[in-house]
Amino acid sequence: MTTPASARTATLRIGTRGSRLARWQAEWVASALRERHPGLAVELIEIRTLGDRDRNSPLAAIGGTGVFTKEIQRAVLDGSVDVAVHSLKDLPTMGPAELVLAAVPPREEVADALIAPAHRTLEALPAGARVGTGSLRRRAQLLHRRPDLEVVTIRGNVETRLRQALDGAMDAIVLAWAGLHRLGLHGHVTERLAPPRFLPAVGQGALGIECRADDEGTRSLLAALDDPASHRAVVAERAALAELEGGCLIPMAAWGRDAEGGRLALDASVFDADGRRRVHAADSGPVDDPRGLGIRVASALRDRGAAELLGGSIRPPS
Repeated sequence: MTTPASARTATLRIGTRGSRLARWQAEWVASALRERHPGLAVELIEIRTLGDRDRNSPLAAIGGTGVFTKEIQRAVLDGSVDVAVHSLKDLPTMGPAELVLAAVPPREEVADALIAPAHRTLEALPAGARVGTGSLRRRAQLLHRRPDLEVVTIRGNVETRLRQALDGAMDAIVLAWAGLHRLGLHGHVTERLAPPRFLPAVGQGALGIECRADDEGTRSLLAALDDPASHRAVVAERAALAELEGGCLIPMAAWGRDAEGGRLALDASVFDADGRRRVHAADSGPVDDPRGLGIRVASALRDRGAAELLGGSIRPPS
């Protein structure tokens, strides 16, 4: 068993990717920990992931699920770092049993963001306009609403992708509002693509903070950063994805949130790769059973044809 951080050293080590957005997120977590635990020393340790090393290939071609998280998780498991900070939308639903999602801080806005300097809105883009995204979900939703667009795969950090729209290489790009806002780049956004019109990725806008399940000292420190409403919303979303996912990237969108009457609501959609067809389901349930809500919504999606939509690639009922 790995010695807990609190027993081994006065310094808590946070593993993070090296991009400016990832560093911002990790710095935010470090600052919040120092504020809530005066005297706590926190160190950031940069870890290069497969997704960082290959910034050109489509994500599905280099392994898809976990390309931005596996190396950081491995560092937590082997004791090189105590904590991992992830963009929760990048974190696979099926992870090492030795790790726990110890905290989900207050969630940022879940919307996607269109950057279209000349045409401004999705509806105003001309037929054949080139729209860049690296997300199968965004591609499917864009084509579902605008099948006349040319949706182009782009990779790279936020700044690199943003430049393709600002320099005119693309008529538009779509990114997460949260990342642009955190980097102070949201002034470039020309239209917010927000729910219920445009559903986000599972976990979009949320940070996921992992540590070893047996590291009670670190878990206690991280508990101070957890936002229960954000945590239960993403648990519901991730449970739905886990029920459907067949080990590959799938064009699924989900939106969990607290609703009236002390209920937790969840909307989810699954698309075919080109956005021609969409299966949607929505439900609500008690706030203390987010996983059960996610499973019910996944079951409804399956009953409405999600498996056929995805070519039978999704997992059968558990």
